[in-house]
Amino acid sequence: MRKEYDFSKGKRGAVIPSKGKTRITIYLDDDILANFREQAETAGIGYQTLINEALKKHLQCPSEQPLTQGDLRRILREELSVRSP
Repeated sequence: MRKEYDFSKGKRGAVIPSKGKTRITIYLDDDILANFREQAETAGIGYQTLINEALKKHLQCPSEQPLTQGDLRRILREELSVRSP
């Protein structure tokens, strides 16, 4: 062993960084987190993995725009005007 080692170019943390994933801090509602933890326990996987899968699924299958209050009112008016005598 050497008497001294040069750590000036050393990096903290894992020696080999994981590819494709980044550690973040995120605030979630308690009930949302509890739900994911329950589902993950039932499925036998980690809750963070389950959250990641849910986010991937949401991004891969873009859903239609949510129905706004204005759109709902317009649709109801159209339907009611068609059915009115």
